Amino acid sequence: MLTFPQFDPVALSLGPISIHWYGLMYIVAFGGAWWLASVRARRVPEQWSSEQISDLIFYGALGAVLGGRFGSVFFYNFDRFLSDPIWLLRVWEGGMSFHGGLLGVLAALYWYSRVLKKDYWEVMDFIAPLVPFGLGAGRIGNFIGGELWGRPTDAAWGMVFPHVDQLARHPSQLYQFFLEGIVLFSIVWWFSSTPRPRLAVSGVFAVIYGCLRIFVEFFRQPDQHLGFIAFEWLTMGQLLSFPMIIAGALFLFIAYKKKLPSTNL
Repeated sequence: MLTFPQFDPVALSLGPISIHWYGLMYIVAFGGAWWLASVRARRVPEQWSSEQISDLIFYGALGAVLGGRFGSVFFYNFDRFLSDPIWLLRVWEGGMSFHGGLLGVLAALYWYSRVLKKDYWEVMDFIAPLVPFGLGAGRIGNFIGGELWGRPTDAAWGMVFPHVDQLARHPSQLYQFFLEGIVLFSIVWWFSSTPRPRLAVSGVFAVIYGCLRIFVEFFRQPDQHLGFIAFEWLTMGQLLSFPMIIAGALFLFIAYKKKLPSTNL
């Protein structure tokens, strides 16, 4: 049995300024996404300039943060928001939703694709392989912050989170880091390394993420104020992931059935 090391949530203090690990992980996520986007862009330098890549990551980051925060409010914590509206602004305390962040990115990059005069799904296929890196960094932030812990377990690697209780629990944040960060990145990056029909890369990302998220939710403790949504097993994370699988499968069907133009990467 392991014990959660109870990290100091503050990574660095400079006088009155405190830099939290959770916020630092966002810097790592977006910095890594920028580097990976630059690597992908080198394959087709005539299609993406370095300035466009920087703007792409900026608007994607803006959409992820705003969408993630609003998603956390409306999907998971609307009652808390009503009782403490300023909580919406206290991002360093945690409380971000991947599904909300995804919607935010979709909206922000729709606008930016219009500015670039590029096909929207070409842009989404370009950025999809970058997302798992950010997800992995975010899950490490969750672990350091001691949030989103797992369900009780008898497994030898069960971890006690003293700030929660004295039960050994699945370190589900690390499971998600491995599945959503490493496994998802490996699959989508490999799939996107050769030309694919437009929509296909986005479709693979949506299907694989949805399946992995539904699976890992069986080891993660449901949000206490929500519990199970239905059937004594369905969580909010699973409920929000089912539409991703359906949409991703539809994207793949359209991409290969209609033989859409290839994304030249």
